[in-house]
Amino acid sequence: MQFNYPFRINQNGRTATTTGDEDHIHQLIEQVLFTVQSERVNRPTFGTNVNQLVFAPNSDELATATQFLVQGALQQWLGDLIQIESVKTESEESTLRITIDYIIRRNQEHRTQTFSRQT
Repeated sequence: MQFNYPFRINQNGRTATTTGDEDHIHQLIEQVLFTVQSERVNRPTFGTNVNQLVFAPNSDELATATQFLVQGALQQWLGDLIQIESVKTESEESTLRITIDYIIRRNQEHRTQTFSRQT
């Protein structure tokens, strides 16, 4: 049993939980992507700071740097759960989209997830 992210209370007045491993891994990836580094007191290097990229000018160099940043953070924090195949980022107006291809190590299942953040 894993707690739901973002944390919330379910209709029974209890802490909401995820519905399975795939759901839990999706939520873990979301936490790594959208947590600002130094936001967590006991883990100051946790996160990626990608929220700030929504306002950065688009360029091939920035896209490449972001891909390396995201891939490195995911490997560092979730490398025992997933194997990253590819990371693609795109920023359009006030929306940042990150598409991640990965394999769940436990069952070798391939997944593609897109995460977006709007500011």
